[in-house]
Amino acid sequence: MTIDRAAAYGLMTEWTTSESLRTHMLAVETAVVAYARREGADEELWAATALLHDFDYERHPALEGTGHPFVGVEHLRGLGAPEEMLEAILGHADHTGVPRTSRLAKVLYACDEITGLVVAAVLVRPDRDIANLGVPSLRKKFKDKAFARGVARDDVVRGAEELGVDLWDHVAFVLRAMQERADVLGLDGRLARSD
Repeated sequence: MTIDRAAAYGLMTEWTTSESLRTHMLAVETAVVAYARREGADEELWAATALLHDFDYERHPALEGTGHPFVGVEHLRGLGAPEEMLEAILGHADHTGVPRTSRLAKVLYACDEITGLVVAAVLVRPDRDIANLGVPSLRKKFKDKAFARGVARDDVVRGAEELGVDLWDHVAFVLRAMQERADVLGLDGRLARSD
């Protein structure tokens, strides 16, 4: 089985019922594909990897070798997924001990946590529109440890360092990518209009 973007999306939606987790994986895909485009990398592979990095989390949340992401990676291995995808998915979770050696693994790791902060920052805005969110606001949210406590700030910093980019340049790049797909991510203000 070829695991292209369409197949990855199908697996992700089959294994994940949580809309917030689906949105997270779509947000990570958005940022990862923007990097793939900028770097001339394989967009299909990078999109599929990003969509599947947490697809097993809902069914198998246990860590330390028994659950996420090990279960998902074994399932993907059985489907014939490329090793680069599997290593990147394992590498996105520090507890696996798998080093991030490929560019895909480094980009996935760098985009994972920061997209969570961006989504959280949009959802607390009265207009819930990512178009009106800027980097200065994200800087404030990033410094406020009580805001989006689940976002590991150290991982965000480490991700930018591993990519070899300035943290705030990285944040701005991810924000722009997510703004371009606001409608797909449900961050275009429609949530505020439906309240």
